[in-house]
Order: sequence, then structure tokens, then C-alpha cells
Amino acid sequence: MRINATKIFDLPCFDRCKSFYGKAKVYEIDNGEKVLFSYNTPVCKIDENGAFCRLWSGESATTTRHINSFLEFYNLAGGGLAWWRQQPANRELKYYYLP
Repeated sequence: MRINATKIFDLPCFDRCKSFYGKAKVYEIDNGEKVLFSYNTPVCKIDENGAFCRLWSGESATTTRHINSFLEFYNLAGGGLAWWRQQPANRELKYYYLP
């Protein structure tokens, strides 16, 4: 399935660091989804209904920081490694394209 990204930008950092230095990007999709890419891997999204969805089954300290900032940027509850481990992984495969 081809999904067009209407906007892509570097995720702002909301913790102790000034920046993620291009390692965390957000794709805003034409259907209303917002997808977080951490190190070029889609790790989670906010679907067209505003619900959080986990896309990546892995975990890492840095990606957890990216997820926490993504949640804060879009004013969603949650965050942290224990919370992440409780989220079911939705492994639906989609391809995201820039305009």
C-alpha cells in the first residue's frame, strides 16, 4: 500500500539533550497518521483516529527517548520502557513516501 507523506520533520527533543541530530523523524501522512522513525525504522504511530500504535517489537534506550518525545510532542499519555513493553506490536507493513 502506498501512503504519501505530506510532511516530514526532525522530532524535537524534550529531555536533557538539545537535539536528536536527525535520528528521529516524524512523517505526517495524508490520511492523518503520524509515524515516528527512529534510525530509519518505523517504531510507532498515531493512527488516523488518534490512537497510539506500536510498530516495532524491539526496544532500546535511545529509541525509548524518541518515543517519549513523540508522545509529549503530540500530547499523549504514556512513555518509559515498562509502558512500551505493555503495548501490543502491530506489525502491519506499509510503505511511506515523501511528496
